[in-house]
Amino acid sequence: MAVTIKTAEEIEKMRIAGKLASQVLDMIKPHVVPGVTTNTLNDICHDYIVNELGSIPAPLNYGNPPFPKSICTSLNTQICHGIPSEKKLKKGDTMNIDVTIIKDGYHGDTSRMYHIGDVAAPAARLSHIAQVAMYIGIDMVKPGVRLGDIGHAIQTYAEAQHTSVVREYCGHGIGAVFHEEPQVLHYGKPNTGLVLEPGMTFTIEPMINLGKRETRLLGDQWTVVTKDRSLSAQWEHTILVTETGYEILTLREEEANWKTLLP
Repeated sequence: MAVTIKTAEEIEKMRIAGKLASQVLDMIKPHVVPGVTTNTLNDICHDYIVNELGSIPAPLNYGNPPFPKSICTSLNTQICHGIPSEKKLKKGDTMNIDVTIIKDGYHGDTSRMYHIGDVAAPAARLSHIAQVAMYIGIDMVKPGVRLGDIGHAIQTYAEAQHTSVVREYCGHGIGAVFHEEPQVLHYGKPNTGLVLEPGMTFTIEPMINLGKRETRLLGDQWTVVTKDRSLSAQWEHTILVTETGYEILTLREEEANWKTLLP
């Protein structure tokens, strides 16, 4: 599958889908508290996506085996694709909620970390590192830059913080298709990989582990955990390559000053 260059009309649809996806993450925040189940969070998000936003939750029944829920909830040592369940959140947990919606045929994909009550310093630090790693990658996006340079910058930062970058799962092109080319690796070598062009849309979503980078897929064929049972954290945005740089299609209002986090 070739990389798709989006038209002006498609980009506008991507902007709308991205904005709506970001609203889901803001909406659910007050509900992420000790004692709530991840199933309850899934149900709240599903209702909001369908009935308030008039959109479709892209993960529901996606893939093989079909993903059974409308969002992903990845808790503590879970890296990605955690399936909501009757498990109750407790104080000290960290969790990634990953939301992808379809509006007017186009996808918006974003995720963020949530802290349940006060979390231990290493967990808070890891979440911060994953967020900064994402922003470092985003801030490099412009026509002519190669994906290998972005991956290398993310990897260099994360490893300098004595954390590791997951290799098996990566960012991806997105548009009318949930997962399309290119693959956006969060590690790599400078001056390698695809050259970015205006109109490309893709996600940057580094998965950062407190321990080693190795992963394990659970028996549900979706949930990915750290092999050494160390904590993991992830943040994600959908990005548009513009004529002069980038636009973050899923940016939330609370991130208005995100560049202040850059090292």
